[in-house]
Parts: sequence; structure tokens; C-alpha cells
Amino acid sequence: SLQEDSFKYFCVGKSCLLLQFTDKRFQPVHDLTIGVEFGARMITIDGKQIKLQIWDTAGQESFRSITRSYYRGAAGALLVYDITRRDTFNHLTTWLEDARQHSNSNMVIMLIANKSDLESRREVKKEEGEAFAREHGLVFMETSAKTASNVEEAFINTAKEIYEKIQEGVFDINNEVFLFPCPSRAFQISTYRSVYV
Repeated sequence: SLQEDSFKYFCVGKSCLLLQFTDKRFQPVHDLTIGVEFGARMITIDGKQIKLQIWDTAGQESFRSITRSYYRGAAGALLVYDITRRDTFNHLTTWLEDARQHSNSNMVIMLIANKSDLESRREVKKEEGEAFAREHGLVFMETSAKTASNVEEAFINTAKEIYEKIQEGVFDINNEVFLFPCPSRAFQISTYRSVYV
């Protein structure tokens, strides 16, 4: 069906990463993200309870104007591509430029090479992802939403970098970007989908 074809075309596993991190489960088949979806989880950094508010943004061009508004409030971002589909890697520059243009200049960005469990179908070498991350000043990690490999580390490490920037005074927690209706301090992290556009 058209919906199934669209799902295969756009899916890099970003929503699956979020589900694995927040619910500790893998859902192999689900609908395309429409607009923006939300996830949250409490973590502990330096003995402090931190609430991560995670916005899962749609990757389709038709939702781009909507999702851009969520970039501005994000302290961190996960830029995700699929190691089995080179087209998703080839369009990282476009999505990175979009993210940086519409976000806080100090936003922490982690580059995620997802689906590391599909090594036999790999089209993008790990070294290529590492090189792209070095060139653009990003943190890099390969993950698998299916096996949960490095999923926890990806979100936690991003949160730790944000926390360090707050401690260093790079981020002002009194700034409206960081004010959330929750009892504890919260970080907003957006997840970006790399797709052919």
C-alpha cells in the first residue's frame, strides 16, 4: 500500500529509539509520525533528578514548517540516519543546517547511526558517520532500537552534555527555553529524522 511504501521510505527508526528509551520495548511496525509526538523519562545526573522531555518530530517535508517551531525550544537533538540506507546519510547536511538555523546556537547535537543490528545490509560505514560528526562538531554513536544497543547511552550522554553546559553557564536555566510545567528541572530534546527530501 502507499502508506506501507511511505513508511519504509521515511523510517530511520527514530520513533523506535524513543519508544525503546522511554518504555524499554521495540515495536517493529507503527504509523508514520504525524507532526510531533512526545515522550518523557526521569533520569539521574550527579544525584539530581532530571526530566527529559523528548519531542519526536516528523520527517516528511509537509510537516517541516510545524516541526521547526519545536527546534527553538530544544537544548539537545538526536540527528538520526539509517545505516542500511545511504540516502538518509546523504541528506544529513540539509537536516543539520535546518536544525542549527532554527535552534539555540548552543544546542547539543548527537549524530545517531541507527539499525546497527542490520550489519549485513549496511550501506554506510561507521567511519563515514564518525567523519561527518567530527567535521560538524557532533557527538557520534551507533545504535539499534531493536536490540536496545547504545539507546540508553545516546539519550543519557546527550542529557549529560546539556547538564554540563548548564553548570558552565552556557545555558541559562532561567531562560524561557528551559521552563517546563513539571516539578523537576527538564531538558527538551528533539529527535530529527534524516530522509530523502
